[in-house]
Amino acid sequence: MTLSNLPKTWLIDVDGTIVRHNGHKFGGDILLDGVREFFAKIPQNDKIILLTSRLKSEIPALESFLKSQNIRFDCIISDLPFGERILINDNKPSGLICGYVINKKRDEHLQIEFKIDNDL
Repeated sequence: MTLSNLPKTWLIDVDGTIVRHNGHKFGGDILLDGVREFFAKIPQNDKIILLTSRLKSEIPALESFLKSQNIRFDCIISDLPFGERILINDNKPSGLICGYVINKKRDEHLQIEFKIDNDL
């Protein structure tokens, strides 16, 4: 995936995407393979919004875990429904695509490749 050098907003699911699905209910969260490396590649001026169906009361423990693992984020949106997440966005007049969706298998290694193209 090739992205522009403009600041971006990353909307990233928590359970099954960056930590083991429902791990917090069975002994504690476990960071999935590849997550540290993926987050390290996200430019510092980008915003990271984490999405979860976890209850608001469960968020302090999640925040603490993520901070202990050096996973940066700007906010966590909790109490979301268990169903699909739908992104609707417009493209820039220049033709720049401004919305992407990536689906991965639950609890598998996070291996999403992207590069920044300064000419976009």
